[in-house]
Amino acid sequence: MKNLKELLDYHANLKNSQENLFNAADPLWVASKFKEPNIALICALFAYGNANLIVKFLNSLDFSLLDKSDDEIRKTLKSHKYRFQSVLDVAEIFITIKRLKNDSNIEDIVRNGLEKDGKIIDGISALCEKIYSLNPYRSDGYEFFFGKVVEKKPKSPYKRYNMFLRWMVRDSDIDLGLFKSIDKKELLIPLDVHTHRVSLAIGLIERKSYDFEAVRLLTDKLKEFDEKDPIKYDFALYRLGQSGEINDILKDM
Repeated sequence: MKNLKELLDYHANLKNSQENLFNAADPLWVASKFKEPNIALICALFAYGNANLIVKFLNSLDFSLLDKSDDEIRKTLKSHKYRFQSVLDVAEIFITIKRLKNDSNIEDIVRNGLEKDGKIIDGISALCEKIYSLNPYRSDGYEFFFGKVVEKKPKSPYKRYNMFLRWMVRDSDIDLGLFKSIDKKELLIPLDVHTHRVSLAIGLIERKSYDFEAVRLLTDKLKEFDEKDPIKYDFALYRLGQSGEINDILKDM
């Protein structure tokens, strides 16, 4: 256990730096330019697929459209599409986030949801419900982007929302710390395929299913190493898998 903590602390200290953040493409590059929650939410929810392509697409977007009319948004984004999102999907996503920006404060929505039962997943659920109330538009691409409204017993890892909240809540090293009323000890691990694979490989968890239960188990395990800031290990675990560095570490374990 001690050696595992030492390994995680070493790589968290190393990876959680601006220098290492910019060693490989990451959507946080774009979110960091603007330091605005609604823009960061767009960056996080488009963060699926190849990291280089994610950043390229995000850099092609004009986020000033969040202050423009629906018609201008549709006109300007008539050639933008990304993987599962059509041109129309992307335009309607911007319209929805514009309405969210004008109607509500994301931090308040998440905090109020969290306070209901003391769980951050309830804050994510409240945010999803608010988002879907703002625009009647629906399509497979649109609903993939915003995800499913949280069920009573969540199944999805909600990786992109948990990553967004990591950016917003953690107030040190690479993260933005824009949300001041939510404690970082409440965060959940943004479980992606790299993080999951590394966590299995080094014995942090044994659950092979990539689901919300794995998120809960891994978050609880990381709390044993740092109860106040368990998600500080997220970026290190992700980078160890993304870079393939974990393979060399496993040889020495």
